[in-house]
Amino acid sequence: MISTNLEISKKIDSFNEILDSSPHLNCVVSNFSQKIKSEICSSEQSIKKGSLYGKTIAIKNNINIKNVKIDCSSKILQNYISPYNATVIDRIEEEGGLILCTTNMDEFAMGSSTEYSIHGPTLNWHGDNMVAGGSSGGSAVAVSSGMVDLALGSDTGGSVRQPASFCGVYGLKPTYGRVSRYGLTAFASSFDQIGVFSRKINDMQKLFFTISGHDKKDSTSSKNKLQPFDYNEKKVKSMKIGLPYRLDQFKHLSKDVLECYNKTVNFLKKSGFEIVQLDMDSLKYAVSAYYILTTAEASSNLARFDGIRYGERSVNSDIDSIYFDSKTDGFGEEVKRRIIIGTYVLSSGYYDQFYSKAQKVRKIIKTDFDKAFSSVDMLFLPTCPELPYELGKKKGDPLSMYLSDIFTVPMNLSGIPAISVPLGLSDKKLPIGMQFASNNFEENKLFSICRFLSENNRTII
Repeated sequence: MISTNLEISKKIDSFNEILDSSPHLNCVVSNFSQKIKSEICSSEQSIKKGSLYGKTIAIKNNINIKNVKIDCSSKILQNYISPYNATVIDRIEEEGGLILCTTNMDEFAMGSSTEYSIHGPTLNWHGDNMVAGGSSGGSAVAVSSGMVDLALGSDTGGSVRQPASFCGVYGLKPTYGRVSRYGLTAFASSFDQIGVFSRKINDMQKLFFTISGHDKKDSTSSKNKLQPFDYNEKKVKSMKIGLPYRLDQFKHLSKDVLECYNKTVNFLKKSGFEIVQLDMDSLKYAVSAYYILTTAEASSNLARFDGIRYGERSVNSDIDSIYFDSKTDGFGEEVKRRIIIGTYVLSSGYYDQFYSKAQKVRKIIKTDFDKAFSSVDMLFLPTCPELPYELGKKKGDPLSMYLSDIFTVPMNLSGIPAISVPLGLSDKKLPIGMQFASNNFEENKLFSICRFLSENNRTII
């Protein structure tokens, strides 16, 4: 027990050494590792010997931890101290996980680069002055740099998988409803899902099974039972893999991404997997539908941050000025942009023209996924059409950022699980992630294919 505690203490020291030696990464918001270390030294019974015993974990700064500042990287919440734990936090602590810090993110999880933050941008561990992806960029960097073993993020349209691809780690978006959202600050409630980052697929499985399962505090939490994971290579290789896109039709796809995709498809074919080309034309409407629906939900969800119910309050003489000034001063440019779009598409003159049609498109996409999974076990596609890019390159071009989510938003529209796997490096040694998706509540298939690729030395970590 003492030697194990010493090993854990050394891991915490290593966390702080990397943090101190790499301040430019700017991935950590609140560091409470010394408090954890003090508890370890003072009492051998302070850490439970559960499935996560000794694992160090970072938490995205929109998941509530009791008595910790959770500001969602927004000025309007800069002094908010959470009075309670999210369900996932309680479950991690019950299994002995060591939560060392909260991590930087795009404000209210709105962004694809972790540049929209009151704490400043997070930089990628790989490359020079490159973005980490977003909105969970801080969690991705904390894992890729070796600061922690695991991290939690939130995935509304790819905010776990895209930074995982940019940072060269695993990034899982579970089935909608598989992991409780109680204690996750809402962006778009019918899309948001807490996800997991890791460098090892076995570690990811441990954290996934710890935080998953029904929660009576979350009305959208599923009662579907978790199935134990049992890896069988023969059974894995019998699975059919569908290709939902014809990538030669994408003009702005990075040649490095396309090359990694083609190499992986060829490897899977040579390994005995049956590869099936699918016709899923509805996916070309996914980004448009996604940004209509999520901005509408964001407009409703963020209405509570008004300086009266929540958030920093501007001092004024009348209630209308308090609302106006509190939101004007408290929200950043990207959050304001999405609230305005969402309010517009929900307005009486445009509801049927935009919001209602987007909901119909969402249903069509969901139907197409159901049809696809009646003939294949998994889907394979890139995680992101591009490589990590330089800081500031796209901050003034929101449309370009939105289009980078083209391969990730369909899974959030339909609620199915997906995982980004680090499968390649570009000519400039930048990570490239590829994505597998399965039917609802079939995360074990994703873990199986990741295990197969890892054991056959296809991953870059």
